[in-house]
Amino acid sequence: MLAPAITNALTIDVEDYFQVSAFAPYIRRDEWESRECRVERNVNLILDLLARRGTLATFFTLGWVAERYPQIVRRIVAEGHELASHGYGHQRASDLDARAFGEDVTLAKRILEDIAGVPVQGYRAPSFSIGTGNLWAFDVLAQAGYRYSSSIYPIAHDHYGMPDSPRFAYRVGSGLLEVPVTTVRLLNRNLPSSGGGYFRLLPYAMSRWLIGRVNAADREPAVFYFHPWEIDPGQPRVSGIDAKTRFRHYVNIPRMEAKLQLLLDDFRWGRMDHIFLPRVQAVPPVAQAGAA
Repeated sequence: MLAPAITNALTIDVEDYFQVSAFAPYIRRDEWESRECRVERNVNLILDLLARRGTLATFFTLGWVAERYPQIVRRIVAEGHELASHGYGHQRASDLDARAFGEDVTLAKRILEDIAGVPVQGYRAPSFSIGTGNLWAFDVLAQAGYRYSSSIYPIAHDHYGMPDSPRFAYRVGSGLLEVPVTTVRLLNRNLPSSGGGYFRLLPYAMSRWLIGRVNAADREPAVFYFHPWEIDPGQPRVSGIDAKTRFRHYVNIPRMEAKLQLLLDDFRWGRMDHIFLPRVQAVPPVAQAGAA
């Protein structure tokens, strides 16, 4: 057994390839309906993979996707996974005011709950877009009926990140629990260690070491994330994108599924709500989410 006896949180951000924030300058929202959708196929592949291993996960799902593919939402719930919200239309929280953000997260929650018949307790902002400029979003989420968020990435990044925020779960003033995406603290900086493009780019042994260090040194569960399009080498190529965006999106996609299989075998995995909500009263409150 490579990891200590800690159950980590496996999370999937359910969106299609053409909805990625980095593609927003190249693909208009009014083009989404005409694009080839791959999300149903890819979510079903992920569910098959998890079923073979008896692994449960949390699926942060767009309301836009749920409306068009209610059958995958129902399958997620029927197979014992947690259904959570990724907002409705993959708009960055930092691009919305409080009213528009509230409408987005309330609509998404209602759609998901109406389709699945279960309460939706968790939310993840597209592109981890809650930060120092919009901490009011936590109050809006609490008012909308969410119990936890996983919307802050405590790293420095050109598109997102809040490197001075706490690395592990904490309660904000509204009572909402924020569960940041996992980082490793080395050389006085936080290093990404929890999925996405970093997982595709880094050798698997490095990702395994990073997650193992959080379990062994910090004695904390890791929060790992990926997207359905990351296991899909057959997705249509988006033309005209800049070189950095092309690299970030497509790097090592053909290897992703095999690396995920290794990850599932090497660590224990479960749902966000099962791991974090039972311990919410033991989690320290942080008055200012930007506190160190």
